[in-house]
Amino acid sequence: MLKLFLQVSGWILAHTPEMLLRTAAALLGEAAYWLWPRRRRLTLSNLDHAFPDQSHAWRRTIARASSRHLVETALLSLAIPSLSEARLRRIVSASPGLTAAFAQHARDPRATLFCSPHIAYWEAQTSMPLVLPAPFPEFGIIFRPLENAAANAFVTTARERFGMRLLSRKEGFAEALKILRRRGFVGVLFDQNAGMQGALSTLFGRVCSTTELPGLMAEKFTARVYGIFPRRHAFWRIEICLEPVANDGTTPGVTLALNRWLENLLRHDENICASWLWAHDRWRNQDIPARRFRLEAKRDLLAADLQARGLAELPRRTRLWVRLPNWLGDVVMALPLLRALRASRPDAEITLVAKPQFLPLLESWGVADRCRALPSRGFGYFAHFWKLRREFPDVWLLFTNSFRGDLEARLTGCRQRFGLVRPGKRRPLLSHAYRVPPDFDERKHHQLELWENFLRHFGLNAAPDRTPLHSSPFTLRSSLPIALICGSENNPEKRWPVAHWRALLAAFPAERFVLLGTANDTPITSAIAAGHEPTQVEDLAGKTTLAEFAAQLRSCRLLVSNDTGGMHLANALGVPLVALFGPTNPIRTGPVFTSPVTILQPRGSPPTGGAALTDLAPETVMAKVRASLA
Repeated sequence: MLKLFLQVSGWILAHTPEMLLRTAAALLGEAAYWLWPRRRRLTLSNLDHAFPDQSHAWRRTIARASSRHLVETALLSLAIPSLSEARLRRIVSASPGLTAAFAQHARDPRATLFCSPHIAYWEAQTSMPLVLPAPFPEFGIIFRPLENAAANAFVTTARERFGMRLLSRKEGFAEALKILRRRGFVGVLFDQNAGMQGALSTLFGRVCSTTELPGLMAEKFTARVYGIFPRRHAFWRIEICLEPVANDGTTPGVTLALNRWLENLLRHDENICASWLWAHDRWRNQDIPARRFRLEAKRDLLAADLQARGLAELPRRTRLWVRLPNWLGDVVMALPLLRALRASRPDAEITLVAKPQFLPLLESWGVADRCRALPSRGFGYFAHFWKLRREFPDVWLLFTNSFRGDLEARLTGCRQRFGLVRPGKRRPLLSHAYRVPPDFDERKHHQLELWENFLRHFGLNAAPDRTPLHSSPFTLRSSLPIALICGSENNPEKRWPVAHWRALLAAFPAERFVLLGTANDTPITSAIAAGHEPTQVEDLAGKTTLAEFAAQLRSCRLLVSNDTGGMHLANALGVPLVALFGPTNPIRTGPVFTSPVTILQPRGSPPTGGAALTDLAPETVMAKVRASLA
């Protein structure tokens, strides 16, 4: 039935006036663009990544033209078997470069490769013998056979009617080698979506997996290498063009040179650019969920690619957006994994999405290319994320566990939204979920370990970097003050009693202290500082921005703190720390960086927490502070 459909539809198209076909192709092309939103978005996303400096209007024009050209190609492919030779000679012509290459081959026969990218009107290339001087040399084309045997036989017969031979990728590769050995021509499609069998390379700065087949054949037979492509001049008026591809004759050199040649062609020729198949995902190999957060293929040519392009590092063209948690401590604990993401996907442009007050801190860390503030709550909150659709993020990585965070990601139109799902919970707006194993007891594992398992499930291959932001040894000068964080933003039970803090101050009369915290902590810090001179106990709670808060921590030689976000920040900054845990679990939420840390719990407290912080004796803390100062 499929073969009959191809024959009948092809005959009808071959006998339909071109004026009607031109009108139908334009209408169908526009309909395909507007009525197929997923393909439209993929097309615009690819164009936005490849041509970020062009306007949205320009990219939309190219996308619509590409859709129309693809429909024209489909009509021509169906009609060619039923078109007469005279009609095909009116449709297809040979460029001077193509004619010159065949003339050169007649004078100096050599194995020759014609490498074809995914440009529309590819079917017209099988008509080359009609528009070139006889005799036509031996020419084999490597192609992927159709699964339907009858349809495949029909297509093969149609494409071979003028003297070119189709060589199946399954059985015909050996015959292609024989043709090259006899100094003939072989045509091969070069693809940037070769999966694990390809070689890591770049196209428009984005990492892809490029087939090495042309390079392997070129190196084996010292073949001439050309890029061949159809140029559209009008409806069903196609010129077959040929350009030499400069290369060093090696497999990597040919592979990379073909990608550079294609880039140059598409950048400088809008006609050809509008005919490339932008609706196909040429970079798909690097967005497979199981290995989304690493780069992997059979061969890695990225270092050679960068050298050939004169680049020191990979362009960051994979748009990886990270929705950070809403609490400072969780944001700080995510830092080792943000570093691991940078190492595992050096091609990623990392954008951190977080509360506005965190942005100065995040920017100072240097782990992201961009930071975006969450908008203010209220009307227009979610409209903000809808407007981000034109930025075409490739990945949303969610460290949050809320429906609101998932909806934010979904509204941006991002196809890949990664998050973790705990037993008994649902997150329907995620596209890819890591399900926490039922036997994973979170009380006995750190939050960072759970996040690491989540990212490794999707390909992360770099270890979390727990090195403090300031890796030089911290200077313990006696002139520096001791910092105290006496409050707790989200849980009063996490606060050591005021009387205990005052006892600690009294035990060190010769030391200077700085009390840090938020405006909500001022009643606590005021009570602790009461009766002390400001020169001995300086109360800065509520008087610093987050950046100033971090600077104050860095200017202290020791921090004594409740379990708070400030505790985690000090740990990340390299400040020696005495951390007080009572009801909370230090195994799950303790400091993660390699700075000096002493964790104290009340006597008899389980390692996983649950004790009252009032039971942590001041004398225990005093002893640890003396040891730390010593």
